[in-house]
This record gives sequence, structure tokens and C-alpha cells, in this order.
Amino acid sequence: MKSWMYMMFQDPSSPMMEQMIMFHDHAMMIIMMITITVGYIMLTLMVTKLNNRLLLESQMIELIWTLTPALMLIFIAMPSLRILYMIEETKTPMISVKAIGHQWYWSYEYSDFKSIEFDSYMKPTSQLENNEFRLLDTDNRMVMPFNTQIRILITSMDVIHSWTIPSLGIKIDASPGRINQGNILISRPGVFFGQCSEICGSNHSFMPIVMESINFKSFLNWIKNN
Repeated sequence: MKSWMYMMFQDPSSPMMEQMIMFHDHAMMIIMMITITVGYIMLTLMVTKLNNRLLLESQMIELIWTLTPALMLIFIAMPSLRILYMIEETKTPMISVKAIGHQWYWSYEYSDFKSIEFDSYMKPTSQLENNEFRLLDTDNRMVMPFNTQIRILITSMDVIHSWTIPSLGIKIDASPGRINQGNILISRPGVFFGQCSEICGSNHSFMPIVMESINFKSFLNWIKNN
């Protein structure tokens, strides 16, 4: 049972991730239908002696096996393109945060309020508390309000990194000399974990990302106290 759970997605925490999971299920249903049909045809070819040795051509059969895959590709491509355009759509953000990748930690800048800047390092195992995760928790968490449109700006100071939080359905490359943009809308409070998804050096797996989602009033109090 545990091995089966490892193959599943994390619980979605944003509308975009919900759409991605729905598209995954949609595509898997089509793939399962194709697999079952092809398997059934192969099985019948092995167990039956019926054949059409006098059949030389059939335009109808050729039309069917040409149009059927094309229609299946359309059923997969249309929702995929819709999600891609939704990911790239830029809405009016209420908050903008800049994340900067370093070897091997992240820096965050909240420039909309006042000069709030901090570095986020992975917590050493010796400093972990009972409710914290090894190799995933950080000393300073990125704090964001839920049900709020957020713009995240990603860049890097050295090599290419990748700012990724799977449960939010966001993955943006951090390239030196370039600022990439993403949109986040968190649908519930919680603590969400991610890791750098680009091989950026020897300590690539030791620069985790932790985002804490709280209500807007608590977020303003956090801003005032920092």
C-alpha cells in the first residue's frame, strides 16, 4: 500500500495543480483504452485461426486507423494547450516576491512592503525538532497568504537552479542574468515543501524550499514584525 501511495501526486494546494491532476487522469484513461484495445487484438490474433488471406485492400479500414489516432491526439492536445496558456497567463498580482538561487540556498526579497530580505538554508539534522523533516525544512520559511494572487520572480546568482513546489504545480528555472515570472494562488493554509529541480552542483539536493501559507491578517502581522 505504501509503495502505491508513493506513485501518486501530492494533494493539490492550488487551482493550477488541480487542473494538472485532472489532465493527468484524462490522459491516463485514453492510454488505458488504447492499451486494452491493442492487447485484446493481439490476444485474438494469437488464439484464433480466422484470417482474411484474400483481403488485399480496404479504404474504410485505412480511414479508421488514420482518423482514430488523430482524434485521440486532439483529445489530449486541447486540454494540454489550455493548461499551458493558463500557466503563462499573467494576472494582476497583489504581492510580488523575488526568489534568488545560490549555491546552495535561496534568498527571498519582499519589495512591495519594506526592505524584507532573508536567506533560507536547509536545517542541519542536529537542529531539527520532532515535527520537522530531514533534508526538507529550512531555517527561514517563505511566508505567503492564501487566496491571494502572488507573482513570484525567479533568478540566480551563479548557475541554473529550479524553484519547484509540487503541490502548487509550479516549477520555474532560475537562470543567471534573467528573471523568470510565475503566478501562484494558494487555495488553503499549510506548509508546502519543494526542492531545487535542476542539477546545480555537489549540494544540489541540499537547498530545499519551504512555503508557509497563512491568512492575510497574519501575513500583515508577519510583515510588521520583520
